[in-house]
Amino acid sequence: MDPVAIDQVRLNFSSQGLLAINAAIGLMMLGVAIDLKLEDFKRIIVSPKAPAIGLFAQFILLPAFTFGLTLVLKPHPSIALGMILVAACPGGNLSNLMTYLAKGNCAISISMTAVSTVAAIVMTPLNLSIWGSLNPDTAPILHKVSLSPIDVFTTVFIILGIPLLLGMALARIFPNLADKVRKPFKIFALVFFILVVAGALAANYKIFFQVIGLVVFAVFLHNALALNLGYWTGRLFRLDESSCRAVCIEVGIQNSALGLILVFNFFGGMGGMAILVAWWGVWHIIAGLVTAFIFTRFGASESNVRETSGL
Repeated sequence: MDPVAIDQVRLNFSSQGLLAINAAIGLMMLGVAIDLKLEDFKRIIVSPKAPAIGLFAQFILLPAFTFGLTLVLKPHPSIALGMILVAACPGGNLSNLMTYLAKGNCAISISMTAVSTVAAIVMTPLNLSIWGSLNPDTAPILHKVSLSPIDVFTTVFIILGIPLLLGMALARIFPNLADKVRKPFKIFALVFFILVVAGALAANYKIFFQVIGLVVFAVFLHNALALNLGYWTGRLFRLDESSCRAVCIEVGIQNSALGLILVFNFFGGMGGMAILVAWWGVWHIIAGLVTAFIFTRFGASESNVRETSGL
């Protein structure tokens, strides 16, 4: 397909499909929350360093580096704007599960997800506007973006707040039951999420096969940049290994569901943006699982990290 024609494409991605994705993310959040205790969050309040570093990488460094990447790669303007949009979104709830699998600090991951989602009320439209306007290719197609605080807070409450409270309450009130359902529920939630995304893509498979080659390389480089930016920012500020892993995955796993909602609500489902954000939703599952595998099989131990960083 001619790259110019990609903007004439409109994906068949219904509101019910987006709702199903959010529901799947909420189920995964519930599974992760079963492992959490109030003490985990008390430590975050006492030691806010790691979440602050993570949010700095999430909302300041990642959008800036993404802007630079679009100037180097020079993809089709709508694809470049899609990359900037993804970088402007908060961390996705899938990151909490991936952090758990990577043996990272789940309390830091969940705290970052919660705070970044609320901060997105201002930071997502701000970053999209700033970096999209600075790129001479994306500036002409950039629309004014404004997020409804009510919509964002509703999203936080439904897919993060409710599962978090239910999961922690279940573990506290019914500890024996929580022990029995913990592992199978996590597996079920992940499989359900994959099936929901696969179903959404199946409805658009002809379009994806036609244009997917235009975004695969860009998404691969962009995601690798985000993951490395998160991890090495943590190492630079001498976070412990489990915190570095949490920041790495939180910065590298974006809320692609929110990105798709913004593409359809504010950009009319523009082909280049929609294809890139949708493929990101698929790729970050693969990249997150691979990253978790690398951390658990080949990652540095806490003792090695202390030696190399002088702690």
